[in-house]
Amino acid sequence: MTTTTTTTTASRANWTLISALTGGVWLAALAGLIALAPRKDGAIDWTGQMIPGGWMAWSLPVALFFLIIAGLLMLFTILAIRFPETPRLGLLRIETTRGDRLFISLLGSAFICLTWLFFLGGPLWWALALCLAYAAAVFRWV
Repeated sequence: MTTTTTTTTASRANWTLISALTGGVWLAALAGLIALAPRKDGAIDWTGQMIPGGWMAWSLPVALFFLIIAGLLMLFTILAIRFPETPRLGLLRIETTRGDRLFISLLGSAFICLTWLFFLGGPLWWALALCLAYAAAVFRWV
């Protein structure tokens, strides 16, 4: 007597559709931010406040920062559900998953940027490059 296992198409998730919808929501939020960005002389005012008199300095770069963090969280949630992983031991000798390494990368990047601002001030473009290299190292070896 043989037993066959059948899977119906209704029980399998359509990951292409889920990923496309999630990306579409993120892109719609990005388009909304660009549309709501304050303008000065027809160009985007990067330092202008999106909510005048608000409790937080919501300029376009600040809003983009939080939108990118939200996008990373959505991406890593989909990856964790679609491709579950077992924790691995890295350089720190602690078990970490993708999400743990993302958190370590974001936390370390915050300290890199704060240190850069303290010692060098000014634009953070080189600090961003350093943060990306740091994140690549964390995902590779931690």
